[in-house]
Amino acid sequence: MEKLNVIISGGGTGGHIFPAISIANGIKEINPQANILFVGATGRMEMEKVPAAGYEIIGIPAQGLRRPLYHPYNIKVAFDYFLCKIKARKIIREFKPDVVVGVGGYASAPIVGVAAKSNIPTLLQEQNSFAGIVNRSNGKHADKICVAYDGMERFFPKEKIMITGNPIRRDIVKSTPQMREEACRFYNLDPKKKTIFVVGGSLGCRTLNDCMKDEISKGKLFASDIEGSCQVIWQCGKIYKDEIDAFMEKHKGVNVFHTHFIQRMDLAYAAADIVISRAGAGTISELCVAGKCTIFVPSPNVSEDHQTHNAMALVQKYAAMMVRDDAARVELFGCVANLLKNPAKIQEMERNILTLGKKDAAAVIARECIILSGIKK
Repeated sequence: MEKLNVIISGGGTGGHIFPAISIANGIKEINPQANILFVGATGRMEMEKVPAAGYEIIGIPAQGLRRPLYHPYNIKVAFDYFLCKIKARKIIREFKPDVVVGVGGYASAPIVGVAAKSNIPTLLQEQNSFAGIVNRSNGKHADKICVAYDGMERFFPKEKIMITGNPIRRDIVKSTPQMREEACRFYNLDPKKKTIFVVGGSLGCRTLNDCMKDEISKGKLFASDIEGSCQVIWQCGKIYKDEIDAFMEKHKGVNVFHTHFIQRMDLAYAAADIVISRAGAGTISELCVAGKCTIFVPSPNVSEDHQTHNAMALVQKYAAMMVRDDAARVELFGCVANLLKNPAKIQEMERNILTLGKKDAAAVIARECIILSGIKK
C-alpha cells in the first residue's frame, strides 16, 4: 500500500470539524497507513476536538472579517491572512500532501489556495445548502466539490460537483423498536408516552430554552399528572446549564429529562417521536439518516442565513416543518401539539426525510480523496 499524505483544513464550528474528522476516519479505513494532518484556526474549537479524535493539528492565525468592512480591526485580519499564506506554504512544502481537503472555515482558505497553485489535487466539502464564503472562493480552484444538496451549481462549477451528503457519526442509524426500548431505559422515560427531543447544540440555544421554560411554566403539555401528556429530552447547552438547573429545581413535577450535553445522541433520536432543533447541516444529515419527524427553528445569527436555506430544502420536500426564530415562543409548541394529534403526518415526514439520508458520505468522500491523490490503495 503506497504512502498517502493528506491535509484536511478548516473548522471554527462543530459543523465543519466533525465532518472533517469523519472524512479522516474514512480515509484511515481505506488506507490505514495514511498520514493525515489537520490545519485549523488558532484558538478555535478544532484545536481541542481534533487531537481528542487522535489526529495532529497545526494552528494558523485565521479569522473572519468584521462588519462593516471598514472596521479598523480588519487591518489586523488582513495582516494575519498574509501570515497564514506564508505558514500555509511552509506546511505544504514540509508535509508534501498528495491531496488537500477543505471543509470550510477561515483556516481552509489559505491552505486550499496554496495547494491549488502548487498543482496539488484539492477537494472541498460543503455542508450547507447555501455555500459558505470560503468554499465559494476556493471553488474555482478545487478539483472536486462534495455537496449535500441539489442546486449547488449556483455556487460552484457544475462539472466539479458530486452529491455525497454530509459525513455523520457512525452510530446514527434509523431507529428500531429495540433501540427505542433501550433509549427509554437509558433516559428513564415512559415507553408508552410520546417523546419530544429538544436539541439546542453543544453551547445551547436561548430561543429553544425560552420556549421550553414557557411551556413547562404553563403546566400542561409535559405535566406528569395529566393523561395524554408527553415527555421531553431537553438538551439545554453548556452555557445555560446553571440557569436551567435552577429553573428545573422549581419545576420537578414534569416529564422532562434535562441535560446540558447528550452522551448518546443515537438513543435520543431513537426515543423521539418529534425532534425540535436548529438547522445546522450536520444535525440535518443525522436526522435524515435517523428518519425523524422534525421541526426546525433556524438560527438567525449565522452567515447568509444559511440555516433557513438548509431547513427550507427539507420543508419544500415535505420532509420537515419550520418555525421562524422570532415566532417560536408563540407558535412552536402549538405546532408540536398539532403534530401529536396527527400521527399520519408524523409518519409522512419520517418517510420523506429518510429518503434524503446518505449514511456512507464519509466513505464516498474518502474514496474520492484517494482517487484524486493518484495513490493506489
